[in-house]
Amino acid sequence: MKKLTRSATGNTDAASVQSNIEDVLLAYETALNASDPDKVQSVFAPSGVFMAPNNPSTVGAEAIRKAYDGIFRTITFDTELTVEEVVQVAPDWAFARTSSNGHVTVNAIKQRVPDANHELFILHKGQDNAWKIARYSFATTNPPPQ
Repeated sequence: MKKLTRSATGNTDAASVQSNIEDVLLAYETALNASDPDKVQSVFAPSGVFMAPNNPSTVGAEAIRKAYDGIFRTITFDTELTVEEVVQVAPDWAFARTSSNGHVTVNAIKQRVPDANHELFILHKGQDNAWKIARYSFATTNPPPQ
C-alpha cells in the first residue's frame, strides 16, 4: 500500500489518526489480496456496510464476510491501494479516499485483467478505541469496454 505522502505534520493527534487508519486500509488490502473473507470481516465494524456497484448494499460484518467469500470464489485480487486523503471529521469518525491499481484474475477461466478503482471508506472508532470500516464504496476508473 502506498501511504499518504502528505502526512499530518505538527499535529501528533492527526498523525496518529492517519497512521491508525492507514493500518486498517493496509489490513484490508492484505486481506483482499489473500482472498481471506475472515480478515476482511475483521476490519469492518459490526454494523458495517459494503456498497459494490450494481449490487444492493451488504449490511453487517457477517453478511460482508459472506459477500467477500463469494467474490473470492469468483476473482482473485492482485492490487495496491494508494491513500489519497484521510480526514477526521469528528472524534470517532473519519473518511479515507483511496485509489487502487492492479489486476484481478477471473478464476473460472484463469484470465488476468487490469483493475483500477477509486474508493471511499468511512471509518468509525468504536468503544475499544480501534478504527473500523463503517461504510465502503468503490467505482472503477478503467475505461468502458470498446
